[in-house]
Amino acid sequence: MAGVDRLYIIGPCIRDLENIHRPSYAVVYADAPTDTIGHPQPPIFRLEEVRKHGRDAEEKWITRGDKVYNITDWIPGHPGGEVILRAVGGPVDQYWNIFTIHKKQEVYDILDTFYLGQVDPQDLVDGKVPVEHVDDPFKNDPKRDERLLVHSARPFNAETPGEALNSFITPDVLFYVRQHMWVPEVDEAHHKLVIELSDGEEREYSLQELKTKFDEVTITATLQCSGNRRKHMTDESRSTNGLQWEAGAISNADWSGVRLRDVIKDAGVQIDDLPEDIKHVQFVGAEAYGASIPVAKAVDKLGDVLLVYKMNDKPLALDHGYPLRLVVPGNVAARSVKWINRVRLSDEESPSQWQRRDYKCFGPNVGSSNVDWDSAPAIQETPVQSAITSLRDISSHSSQDSKLLQVYGLEEDSIAVEGYSYAGGGRKIIRVDVSADDGRNWHQAELLADESKGAKKWAWTRWRWVLPRQQAGRCFIVKAVDEAYNTQAGEYEPNYNFRGNLTSSWHRVGYRAKAP
Repeated sequence: MAGVDRLYIIGPCIRDLENIHRPSYAVVYADAPTDTIGHPQPPIFRLEEVRKHGRDAEEKWITRGDKVYNITDWIPGHPGGEVILRAVGGPVDQYWNIFTIHKKQEVYDILDTFYLGQVDPQDLVDGKVPVEHVDDPFKNDPKRDERLLVHSARPFNAETPGEALNSFITPDVLFYVRQHMWVPEVDEAHHKLVIELSDGEEREYSLQELKTKFDEVTITATLQCSGNRRKHMTDESRSTNGLQWEAGAISNADWSGVRLRDVIKDAGVQIDDLPEDIKHVQFVGAEAYGASIPVAKAVDKLGDVLLVYKMNDKPLALDHGYPLRLVVPGNVAARSVKWINRVRLSDEESPSQWQRRDYKCFGPNVGSSNVDWDSAPAIQETPVQSAITSLRDISSHSSQDSKLLQVYGLEEDSIAVEGYSYAGGGRKIIRVDVSADDGRNWHQAELLADESKGAKKWAWTRWRWVLPRQQAGRCFIVKAVDEAYNTQAGEYEPNYNFRGNLTSSWHRVGYRAKAP
């Protein structure tokens, strides 16, 4: 290979960038090619040679653009864990298009310390590594239901359509999907869960062992993306960063599995007398997503934190964490890690960007250019929330509609308004207030009965209000109140945050009466 036999290591030197200590090397070239003014030219590598330095090679290389890097010494300190191994032996570019956090000068500077040379120009197309040499990380993604409201295809993100928001249990195929990356390759027969204790010791469980050794528990729990209703904040206040979810980044299901506290206890932790050095429980998924929760929530008898293998009494779907996921009821869904394969007891939070950066809220005066990520805690429990999911005209001349009118003591044409309400932390919804005239007059909606399971109220509460059509104005509003008398803010601007997280101001929906 051109240039390789002329590369000599003359001594290790230590560089320190962002507190990452790693050896790199000063290099010189014997009889290396030079340009027209005598400067040494970098070694040239064929893509065939790069591919030899993949996951199973001793030295692991990547390309970025037309450059080649040996990142062997970077991998142990990589903040995203071993997900970077998906890129070794090929280009990292499309992975960085997903993980845009890498696209900043300080990361480029770190990568430059591992520079080896250039990709041979004869292997490039328009100056880039050709597509046929790029491993598609989304090739194993499952087929999705066409009724989902798609916000992005790669990674796949879609919200539950309106008709599915009108049932207490969300059908599996219409449960909203939030993917930060691709769906990983998983195999139930070989999937393992590792419990890593604070002293570094590990205990490993197969899925079969979890199912047979521990009692199965079922809870009914709502999962809500922190960005649910983000578009409403953008529309009513200012631009926000992130997927512009409407009111469907939330769904409700029955989840069956084993208690995390039972597994932690079996692994050797005294959960009733926790060591002082265990303050958080970190979780890692097979695609390298990471998050954590306080240990108090993880081991709480009433916390209902589960390692789940069934959803609505069926095996988990791939999009929802098959074969094993975490469900942390009452907390933002970002903590319910899918495809979970590692649980780590620690004195600190997960170091992942999804714990330390993405899922936080800041004041209305803070933007992406002046944010101090360490100044705010990671989101855990969520505030009270509600939304209108259906406005339906009811005709007194319809035999089917007239039955509903009789239930509410009405005879004239009416409107049925329905929606969901929910509060984090297992707090029960005690009241839903609805207005048909943009907040001038208020009425209490009927809270619909349900059969939710769990130590606390982890599931949403459906509600309904039926009113004569002649009382309707041009704008309906809903707001909810939980058992701690927390309620929703009326306006968006006072609670604006540039990430658009935890949008929960009054939900407004316009109405125009049909012509007689």
